[in-house]
Amino acid sequence: MIKRIESTDKANELIAQLKDRNGDLMFHQSGGCCDGSQPMCFALGDFKVGQSDVCLGTVENCKFWMSKDQFEYWKHTHLTLDVVEGRGASFSLEIPYGKRFIIHSRLFTEEETTNLEPLTYLED
Repeated sequence: MIKRIESTDKANELIAQLKDRNGDLMFHQSGGCCDGSQPMCFALGDFKVGQSDVCLGTVENCKFWMSKDQFEYWKHTHLTLDVVEGRGASFSLEIPYGKRFIIHSRLFTEEETTNLEPLTYLED
């Protein structure tokens, strides 16, 4: 199965630091609020997902969510979570570290689209 979301080693290192400080984490791909379309990291449960969100998969055992509306624009792309130096303007947990998560994307190949990991949704 082809993953829809993966992460770089740099992102994984920062995720490990954030887990040590905050416990279990989750990500939500922002849809234009606050800092454009920046992926945002929260302590698990601090951001409420609902029926309008879809889970693309996990990075370092952290679920990565996106709104269904935004997913319609991104559904043909493989996403890679990365981190860069510089403070973003969001509420994401990495901000005090002087870093920010970013997304790199590329289109799936035709072959990849036939073997994508299934999406998951919030269960009531």
